[in-house]
Amino acid sequence: MTQYLGGAAGAGGINQNQAADDFDRVAQNAPRDALAQGVTGALRSDQTPPFPQMVSQMFGQSNPNQRAGMLNQLLATLGPTVLASLGNGGLGKIFGGRTPTQVTPEQAEQISPDDVRDLAEKAEQQNPSIVDRMGDFYADNPTLVKAIGGAALAIALGHMAQNMRR
Repeated sequence: MTQYLGGAAGAGGINQNQAADDFDRVAQNAPRDALAQGVTGALRSDQTPPFPQMVSQMFGQSNPNQRAGMLNQLLATLGPTVLASLGNGGLGKIFGGRTPTQVTPEQAEQISPDDVRDLAEKAEQQNPSIVDRMGDFYADNPTLVKAIGGAALAIALGHMAQNMRR
């Protein structure tokens, strides 16, 4: 894991497939907190795509239960005003114009990755700690993290290596 300590710059010579394989191996053996901190570090990094885009990518690779879990994490951070505004958009159509509080797997299947990107953007603006919450969520669902790509996985591994050295 030491090859990842420099983040994406230090992992420049790392094969993207190798990073995915290494992430799989580490995710199975690392303490959950270290995994959550590593993923959160990648979600926050300026060397990765913006947080909403990565959440959208992972949503697109998720099963219905994971999608519902992701959406429920995002919705839990939004204030009543933002939640009420969702009733007018694409998400509102799925929820019949009501303000959603809990999303079922069946409802989650009807929501597009683009809608999730927009929701993640609003959630991050409203409450930046959503990045930590999503890092925790993905620590319980590490296979989803592979959807963010090898460079982001290398950054996550770098953060994990730093945290485990402390």
